[in-house]
Amino acid sequence: MGVGIEVRDLNAWFGKAQILKEVNMTVGPNAVTAVIGPSGCGKSTYVRCLNRMHETNPDAKLTGSVKVGDKEIYESGIDAVDVRRKIGMVFQKPNPFPTMSIYDNVAAGLRLNGFNKRHELDAAVEGSLKMAALWDEVKDVLKKKSGASLSGGQQQRLCIARALAVQPELLLMDEPASALDPISTGKIEELIFQLKTQYTVVIVTHNMQQAARVADYTGFFLMGKLIEFDKTEKIFTTPSDKRTEDYITGRFG
Repeated sequence: MGVGIEVRDLNAWFGKAQILKEVNMTVGPNAVTAVIGPSGCGKSTYVRCLNRMHETNPDAKLTGSVKVGDKEIYESGIDAVDVRRKIGMVFQKPNPFPTMSIYDNVAAGLRLNGFNKRHELDAAVEGSLKMAALWDEVKDVLKKKSGASLSGGQQQRLCIARALAVQPELLLMDEPASALDPISTGKIEELIFQLKTQYTVVIVTHNMQQAARVADYTGFFLMGKLIEFDKTEKIFTTPSDKRTEDYITGRFG
């Protein structure tokens, strides 16, 4: 089942540039939360801070707290790698391992976590591909084709299956459909609806219609600050802040 997220007084810097400024947001479990806002406003940085992915940049630093479930992920002694095992990430551009088969792409994280028994791997790979709505399309070529041989939409669903295979509590998606055609985008959105029954999902999107379709809650960021956070229906119909209304109606961004 998914877990809730509580973010308090989050500030983030890359070098001397401050990207996030005193962000506070509580995300409920088993819901889809969309993060919207113009380019450069801190959306992706915020999502990366939720699983400490920003720490892959040596110039990054952060203050504040992020609590996932009952665990403070920035507490001293907590390993960032362990955090990322529980909080999966899907990026804007599909990134399957090109030299690995479809099967091995999904099984990669499991093997790193010590799963080596064939029947366990087989069951986990099949289950993950089914959850990612990809099994029927690839089941006959699992070990014959590489992940890179698939179409763009299939590659993204393969990456989602790879993230799901290690059974995360939370799934972060940074514009997962921005590079895809409308049919593939529709499949990703259908998948997001299904995933929230088992996971908490946070999705960054530039597509206002997509946010309105898939998200239960929406947060609007502007210049590193969280301007407004509420139920998606309210954000898109009666926002409390004029800046939110201006962005949603296309006056800027």
